[in-house]
Amino acid sequence: MKSISGYTFSLGSGIFSWASKKQATVAQSSAEAEYIAAAATSNHAIWFRRILEDLGEKQEDPTTIYCDNKSSIAITKNPVQHSRTKHIDIKYHSLREATTRGEIELKYCSTEEQLADIY
Repeated sequence: MKSISGYTFSLGSGIFSWASKKQATVAQSSAEAEYIAAAATSNHAIWFRRILEDLGEKQEDPTTIYCDNKSSIAITKNPVQHSRTKHIDIKYHSLREATTRGEIELKYCSTEEQLADIY
């Protein structure tokens, strides 16, 4: 069964963008599903960063994405392909590149505090 990805973006105290979408592939683990969701979220975050920069608001600090799966955060931080992650489609590894460039920072957030889990 395909997983559902969801995200919310907020600026200050207001949410300005949100989405919920069925993932294109069937994840083999919850870590993979969360990693795919974080990758999709990072693509939108980078797009929002570019818009802010075009408006003259240079983004000095990375955009924080909160994730409630420590294994998916570990996949992002470890570029070595392991037997458990080698099947993940390469297009999702843009998340690793964005964290390496300092545009995105993945932080752990407990499931109870994860706003996007309403999707």
